Amino acid sequence: MISIFNDVIGPVMRGASSSHCAAALRIGRLARDLMGGSITHVLVEFDVHGSLPATHTSQGSDMGLFGGLLGWDAADARLPLSPTHLQQAGVQVEIRYIDCHDPHPNTYRLTLSNGVERHTMIAISTGGGMIEVLEIDGARVSLDGGARVEIAGRVLHPVLPVQSNPQAVLPFRSCAELMALDGGREIPLWRWAVEYEMARGKLTDGAVHAMMVDIVRILRASIAEGIAGTSYADRLLGHQSGKFAEQMARGTLLDAGVLNRTVLYTTALMEVKSAMGVIVAAPTAGACAALPASCIAVAECREQSEDDMARAMLAAGLIGVFIAGPWTFAAEVGGCQAEGGSAAAMAAAALVTLAGGTLTQATGAASMALQSMLGLICDPVAARVEIPCLGKNVIAASNAVSCANMALAGFDAMIPFDEVVAAAASVAERMPREHRCTALGGLATTPTALRLSRELAARSAAAASGLGSRPGDE
Repeated sequence: MISIFNDVIGPVMRGASSSHCAAALRIGRLARDLMGGSITHVLVEFDVHGSLPATHTSQGSDMGLFGGLLGWDAADARLPLSPTHLQQAGVQVEIRYIDCHDPHPNTYRLTLSNGVERHTMIAISTGGGMIEVLEIDGARVSLDGGARVEIAGRVLHPVLPVQSNPQAVLPFRSCAELMALDGGREIPLWRWAVEYEMARGKLTDGAVHAMMVDIVRILRASIAEGIAGTSYADRLLGHQSGKFAEQMARGTLLDAGVLNRTVLYTTALMEVKSAMGVIVAAPTAGACAALPASCIAVAECREQSEDDMARAMLAAGLIGVFIAGPWTFAAEVGGCQAEGGSAAAMAAAALVTLAGGTLTQATGAASMALQSMLGLICDPVAARVEIPCLGKNVIAASNAVSCANMALAGFDAMIPFDEVVAAAASVAERMPREHRCTALGGLATTPTALRLSRELAARSAAAASGLGSRPGDE
């Protein structure tokens, strides 16, 4: 059962990609528990037909997996150096690419040993930091890390913030079911989000609000950090959001109203992500900026409180529930329409909520925002989640502002939200692997992108040999 805090707004993390960093870390944490914390050798196998052979190094799968094997949290400041720490802990790692035609492109096959015992695990990253363990020691299982589980004589501890609740009776699972339950009363979307999460996680109204307020505060701190300036050696783009802030203050930019502050906050968050700072996957790390940046920027311009921001984020979270249930946030499965498109839909609903719009207007804005992003490919240059990801986050946020205003003005979305999600899933089925976060198509294969890939590879090789800067230095 989808949870807003497990699957949609979160995890709080470091790294370029939630599908890679945060998910791999959670898989590593469970693998560590399976071995009772005692590991001397790990064999990691990736299917050559999946997405991970091309991206596990550059997008942080290794960093996250190794951090998880060490027992760390997804926001641990040591994560960029987890390979070094794992080596120092006496754990030998071997990575192989094999031809096994795994059904899911983000499949991790682990063989762990310590000289006394040996265990195997097969797990997948399903998008936004969420995982599913499919097999342990050859036996089929289905574990999402949301509950304490005893298996193979070991206790696997929960790795999700909201634990599983098998007895939960959800009030609705789709947007259509919500609208039917509302029955024209136009109860605000954020209120329904609270009701949903209370039922899903056995949480109180106050606990749900407090969790989201905490997330808002983390996001505001990250925005300030981004504007002040970030640095990190292993990235393509330097600090740019500060320059945008300077030009805003001077009045030299085009007058775009609240959109300028939205662009500033979006770029600031993306730069924090690329500098391995703390972000919130909302719904993913690659699309971490559009929703919180637009929500916080608009709320600040309207002089609204952090409680108002939290309510808007909860409304966005419920829209994400309606996406994650039948479909995915993983670009490896759905392209960037699954990440940027989802973020735009969620942000549009959040902005309508901030403006005091109705339930119908909020869901209509979400529908219009996702409609206009169907078919968006994922083509990260040099397999870094920077270009064109920064621009796509800005487009998603801009789209959200426009669609929110259109809905508030009475524009008719025409296509119900659930049908738009189904259409996006259908488009994804016809999208080639090269356009689904493999860095094998689109902008990633332009001459300039290939040159940048070579330059980054050379820089990394120099750092590894001690001739240049190490990751994190600049």
